[in-house]
Amino acid sequence: MANAWNQTCRMKGLAVGPMTTFEYSEWWVKRINDNIPGPNSENGQSIEEHLRVVPTELEIIKQDFERRNAELEKKIEQMEEEKMNLRLDMDV
Repeated sequence: MANAWNQTCRMKGLAVGPMTTFEYSEWWVKRINDNIPGPNSENGQSIEEHLRVVPTELEIIKQDFERRNAELEKKIEQMEEEKMNLRLDMDV
C-alpha cells in the first residue's frame, strides 16, 4: 500500500509539474514568433518618420485659426493705410 501511495504522489507531481523533454526545452528557447511582421523593405520610412506624431484635430484647428488671424491682421493694416490715404486726399 505504501508503494502505491508513493507511485500516486510521483504521478501527481508529473501531471502538475512541467513535462518537458530536453529537446522541447531547446526548441522553446529557439522558437520564433511568426505572428510579428518583420521590416518591410518596400516601405522606406525611417524610424523618425514612422514614429512622427500626427497632430490632433484641436491642433489642426488652432493652426488654421492662427493662419486666418494673421491674414485678417494684414487686411486690417491695409484698410487702415487706405483710410489714412483717403483722409489725406480729402484734406488736399
